[in-house]
Amino acid sequence: MSLLIKGGKVIDPATGLVEYLDILLEKGKIIKIAENIGNDQAETILNAKGKLVAPGLIDMHVHLREPGFEDKEDIASGTRAAAAGGFTSIACMPNTKPVADDQTVIEFIKSKAAREGLVNVYPIGAITKGLEGKEITEVGYLYKAGIVALSDDGKGVMNGEVMRRALEYAKLFNLPIIAHCEDENLASEGMMNEGYMSTVLGLKGIPNAAEAVMIARDLILAEMIDAPVHIAHVSAKESVELIRQAKARGVKVTAEVTPHHFTLTDEAVASFDTATKVNPPLRTKADIEAILGGMQDGTIDVIATDHAPHTKEEKAVEYLYAPFGMVGLETAFSLVYMKLIQSGVLTLAQALEKLTIQPAKILGLQDKGVLQEGKDADIVLIDLDKKWTVEKEKLCSKGKNTPFHGWEMQGKIMTTIVGGKIVYCAEN
Repeated sequence: MSLLIKGGKVIDPATGLVEYLDILLEKGKIIKIAENIGNDQAETILNAKGKLVAPGLIDMHVHLREPGFEDKEDIASGTRAAAAGGFTSIACMPNTKPVADDQTVIEFIKSKAAREGLVNVYPIGAITKGLEGKEITEVGYLYKAGIVALSDDGKGVMNGEVMRRALEYAKLFNLPIIAHCEDENLASEGMMNEGYMSTVLGLKGIPNAAEAVMIARDLILAEMIDAPVHIAHVSAKESVELIRQAKARGVKVTAEVTPHHFTLTDEAVASFDTATKVNPPLRTKADIEAILGGMQDGTIDVIATDHAPHTKEEKAVEYLYAPFGMVGLETAFSLVYMKLIQSGVLTLAQALEKLTIQPAKILGLQDKGVLQEGKDADIVLIDLDKKWTVEKEKLCSKGKNTPFHGWEMQGKIMTTIVGGKIVYCAEN
């Protein structure tokens, strides 16, 4: 089916294009971008007047939970949430059951996503077998099966020798290692950021150093091997400075931050809402300031959600016993728009770059994250003026664990197109 997007404000951060144009889509590709394309050129016309037309967003850090934890989320529900959030491509983490540490699991995820998924799904393979941090997976076989990166997300690879060998093997296949940087001994049984608020609330804290010391180690290893490393969910000011210094030395490092880490501080934990229990934890205003500075100067390359759904029963317990994680796909863009763009931290183009072309480059996704003729027809239409209220029970994700319930948001995803096909339309 051919589809014509008419009259929208087209923005492509990769080329700097910002202009009112029409876009013609056919057979999953962008056929033409021009002024006043005739309606007779397409079978379906999509009126984009008053809308921003941007490349489909890309989230390189999502937990789809399938196989093994389908009560939390599955590929069908997770990709529905992604589409509702404007994400046309997502990379899913390997902490499933069984762990995505062999070809069989990777092939299952890909085949299930092809049948039931609404957006493009790219599996991430485990660094170590069973996520145990001891024995490296068969990287070559995982690469052949179709992974786009390696990660033990949810667990830091504590053994430095194992991490070194993983970086060496990953380099052979031009795969990035996505590092969950956490010293489990320093983090211990911590539940929130270590500091004033943890003392007031009587909860054991996780110091910034638990993240920073592991980032320092991985940066040194990546520099020694000359291999790429991507630092997941940066939360601490010390981490930002370490990455900044490493980039200045020429280390092949990229980094991401989540919307909740630049929106909320550890003061949110005072509510004892278990949706605020995340790993790494919500930090302080000083950490947020450092993160914002890191996004401005390019130290932080990517905005990713770390979408981590859990069941209501799992989260409806005392803070001590609740699992880490919150859902993020459906609130991400609005938080980016309000906290980064409206506040003047980033321009619209700069923010979109961190949500599109940058993750595409890191993961090696060809023809993704851009609006150009001949490229994949993955597109999102956004109403920047539209306000909406987060109602957790109306989220497409099975997970309702969001601390943003009741928040008034601005900047709403109206239509999501994947491969030239409309996969999501907002109700109003």
